[in-house]
Amino acid sequence: MKSKIILIILSFLFLASGIFAEDLYLDIMFTNDMHGGIDRSEATFINPDFPPRLGGGASAATLIKYARSLSNAQRSSLLFDIGDFFQGRPVGTITKGKAIIEYMNAIGYDAMTLGNHEFDITEDELKETLALAKFPVVSCNIIDKRTGDFPPYVVPYIIVDRLSVRIAIIGLTTTDTEKMSFPENIKNLDFLDEKESLTKYVKIVREEEQADIVIVLGHAGLPYDNVETYLTRYDNKGNPLFTERYAVWGYDAQELAREVPGIDLFVGGHIHKGIPSPWIDPYTHTMVIQGYAYGSNLGWMTLTIDSETKSVSGYKLPALTDGLMITLFEEEFIPDAEISPIIEEQVAKAEEGMDEVVGYAAVNLTRTNYDAQSLVGNMIVDAMRNEVKADFAFLNLGGVRADIKAGPVTYRDIFEVMPFDNMLVSFTCDGEFLRRIIETRVEGSRHGLIVSGVNVVYSKKRPNYDRVTSLKVGGEPWDPNKIYTCVTTDFLMEGNAGLTLLTQVPKENIIYHQINLRDAIVRYFQQHSPVHTKIDDRWKRDDNAKPTPEMLRAKSQATKKEE
Repeated sequence: MKSKIILIILSFLFLASGIFAEDLYLDIMFTNDMHGGIDRSEATFINPDFPPRLGGGASAATLIKYARSLSNAQRSSLLFDIGDFFQGRPVGTITKGKAIIEYMNAIGYDAMTLGNHEFDITEDELKETLALAKFPVVSCNIIDKRTGDFPPYVVPYIIVDRLSVRIAIIGLTTTDTEKMSFPENIKNLDFLDEKESLTKYVKIVREEEQADIVIVLGHAGLPYDNVETYLTRYDNKGNPLFTERYAVWGYDAQELAREVPGIDLFVGGHIHKGIPSPWIDPYTHTMVIQGYAYGSNLGWMTLTIDSETKSVSGYKLPALTDGLMITLFEEEFIPDAEISPIIEEQVAKAEEGMDEVVGYAAVNLTRTNYDAQSLVGNMIVDAMRNEVKADFAFLNLGGVRADIKAGPVTYRDIFEVMPFDNMLVSFTCDGEFLRRIIETRVEGSRHGLIVSGVNVVYSKKRPNYDRVTSLKVGGEPWDPNKIYTCVTTDFLMEGNAGLTLLTQVPKENIIYHQINLRDAIVRYFQQHSPVHTKIDDRWKRDDNAKPTPEMLRAKSQATKKEE
C-alpha cells in the first residue's frame, strides 16, 4: 500500500516542478455522499472477513493538507462537498449534521451543495445546522415558495479568485428530492428544473460575472453505463434522439454536461458510484467527476489552466491505482493529529451505548438479492410485522443499507442497516387495496417490495396491475373483501418509492406508532435470538405463471362487488 503514496507524491512533484511554466494548476478535491462518514470504519467492501481500516475525515485531512502544501505561485486548490453530507452514520444522524459541519469548518471546505438527504430533517433543523458553516452553501434551483427567492441558507453561486483566474462555482440539487423526502420537510420549497436553472446561471456567471472557468457542484450522477446510455440519448452528432424527455427522475450529470453549454467541470454524486477518471462529453467537452460514498475516499484531480487564455487545457490524476478516487486507508494516510481529536470527541458523544449487544444472528444476514428477497431484508419486515402484530409488512428495496454478520449483534450493527429515522405506521385496508400495493411495485420495470406475512407469485409477462398470479396472506388464500392490518414506514406512507396510492388511505384507518424502525429491529433480536432468517416462498417471480383458481375466483368476486 505504501507504493500508492509514492505514486501520489511523484505525480504531484512532477506537476510542482514547473516543467510546463505556461500552465497553471488547480487541485480540485471533493467529497460526495459522505452520509456522516467522518469517523473511522472498516472497508468491508474490499474484504468482508478481514477489512482494512479506513481513517475517515482525519485521514482525508492528512491528504488535503498535503495537497495544499503544494500550492505556490502557479498552483492552488479548492475543496468541495456535493451533498448528502450527514444522514447515515451515528455521528451525522444523531447530531443532525452539526458534527459534520464542524469537521468541514476545521479542515476548511470552500463550498458545498445540498443533496436530497439533507431534507430528512425539518427545514428549521437544517437551517440551524447550516448556520454553523463557515463556507458558502450553493444551489441554484431551490426556491422558497413563500418569497419566490432563495432560502436564507443557500446562494445560487459564488465567485472565487485563484491564480488570478476568476472561477464561478454553481450549486445544483436534484429534483429527485421531491420524490424522496417527507413532504412536510419540503413543503415551503420548490426544486426547479435542473437544466433550465443551470443554463440560466451558467449564462449569468459567464456574461455578467465574467467568469473564466465554471465549476458545477451538482448532486446528480452519471449513468452506470456511460457510453451505452449516451448512445441511447444522442446521435453521432450529439443531437438528442428524442424531442421530449419522458424520464420520471431529474436530469443526471451526463444530460446536463451535454445539454448545458459553458461548464468546464461538473462535480457530481447522488448515485454512490465513483469513476476513476473524468467522463468528458465529446461535444461540450465538459468533464464530469464523482466518487463513492460514506467517506471511503477523497476525490482529487488537477485542472491544468492556460495562463494566457485562463481556460482549462486538461487535467492530471494523482495516482495510477485509484485514478481520481483515493481510498483513505488509515495505514497509508495517518489520521491528522489536529483533526482526529475533534472527530473522536463528536463520535464518542453520538455513539454512547452503540456497542451494547442486543441479540444474536444465527447466519450472516446479507443484502444478497433473490428477486426482492434478502436475508437482512426479510428479517427487517418480519420485525416490523412482529412489532405491531400486522398481517402484512412491506419496505422499499432501497431501504436496507448494510449486512449483519453471524454472531453478536449490537445497536451499531442495526444503525448501519437502518441509518434513517423511519417510524412505523400501520393501517387497515381491504384485500383489494393490499393487492394493488403489490401490483404497483411490479408494474413496468419495477422490481418489487420486501414483504412479510404474504406469499406472492407474479409474472412480468402479464399486463400491468394484473401480474400477481397467486397471493396468500397469513398462509390463507387472499380475500379481496377481508380487512387486513398492514405495517410500513412513514417514508412510504407519504407516497414515496412510487407508492402514491398510500396517500389515499383514510386518516382514521392509520396509526402512527411513534416507534423507530431501528428500535423494532432491536426488540426483534431481543425476543427471537438467535435469529434464523431464511429465503422462502414469500416472493417469487414466474413469468410462466397463470392465475390460480383461487385468485380467479377472488378477483371475480371483487369485480362483481364493484359492479
